[in-house]
Amino acid sequence: MGEKKGFFGRLVAGLSKTRDNIVAGIDSIFNGFSSIDEDFYEELEEILIMADLGINTTTSIINNLKSKVKELKIKEPKECKELLIQSIKEQMEVKETAYEFENRKSIVMLIGVNGVGKTTSVGKLAGQLKEQGIKVLVAAADTFRAAAIEQLTEWSNRAGVEIIAQQEGSDPAAVIYDAIMAAKARNADVLICDTAGRLHNKKNLMEELKKIDRVITREYPDAYRETLVVLDGTTGQNALSQAKEFNEVAEITGIILTKLDGTAKGGIAIAIQSELGIPVKYIGIGEHIEDLQKFNAEDFVNALFN
Repeated sequence: MGEKKGFFGRLVAGLSKTRDNIVAGIDSIFNGFSSIDEDFYEELEEILIMADLGINTTTSIINNLKSKVKELKIKEPKECKELLIQSIKEQMEVKETAYEFENRKSIVMLIGVNGVGKTTSVGKLAGQLKEQGIKVLVAAADTFRAAAIEQLTEWSNRAGVEIIAQQEGSDPAAVIYDAIMAAKARNADVLICDTAGRLHNKKNLMEELKKIDRVITREYPDAYRETLVVLDGTTGQNALSQAKEFNEVAEITGIILTKLDGTAKGGIAIAIQSELGIPVKYIGIGEHIEDLQKFNAEDFVNALFN
C-alpha cells in the first residue's frame, strides 16, 4: 500500500502545474459569481479548455453539469464544485478488464513517435510485471533508431528481463518472429514489443504494423493482444491528434501518458478518454521504474482538485 500512497503523493506533486492552471481559475469562478448564469458557464468552459480538456470534452462536462444543476435545483455556484468534479470523473471510467493481459499469455505492443518515452515505458512496464511474478520477455523491434536497441537493452538489464534484439536496421517483423519463438520456448507469460512510430510516414508504418500483425496471427494466434500508444502529456492537444492518427493504423486498446509531471496540460488525460473512448491505462510522472503506474481516474481527479 505504501507504494500506492507514495505514487499518489508524487501524482499530486506532479500535477501541480495543471492544478494551478485549473483549480485557481475554477475557485475564483465559484467564489466570484453570485449566481449560476450563462457567464458562469462560459468562464468555466474557458478554464477547462485552457487546461487542454478540449472543446468536445468540455462541452459534455458543462452539459452534464447544467443538467445536474437543474435536476438538483442548485442556486449557489459554490455548490457546483463537487458536481463538476463528478462530471469530470464520469468522462473517464477505466474498466476492470483493462489489464487482462497480465493474466494471460499475451503480446503487448507499444507504439508512439520518437521522444515520447516509448522505449523507457517498455522497460518500466517489463520491470513492474516481473516484480508481480510474471515471466516477461521484451523485443527490440524499434530497429530504425540505433539508440532504441541500446536503451532497451539497458532497461531490460536493470529490470532483470531477457531481451530479443537484432542489429539496427533489421526487419522489425523478423525481430517479433524471433521473440515469439523465444517466448514459446521459454514459456514467457508476456512479450512486450517496442515498435517504431514513424507517423510522418504513415504508409510505411501501416505496412510494418500489418506485417508484424501477420507474423503474430500466424505464429502465436492464441496470444491475447494489447496495443498501447505512448503519448507525451506535455504536448496537450497534439497528443490527442497523435492518438487519433495511430488509431487509424492500429487497433489501439489503451494509452500510456508520460511526462505529466512537467506540464500544465494534464487535462489531456481526460480529453483523450472522452474523445476517443480509449482508456488511459498508465501514466508516467518521472524517470524511475515506479513512476509509471496504472491510471486511476478517481485518484487523478482527486489529485487535480486536492
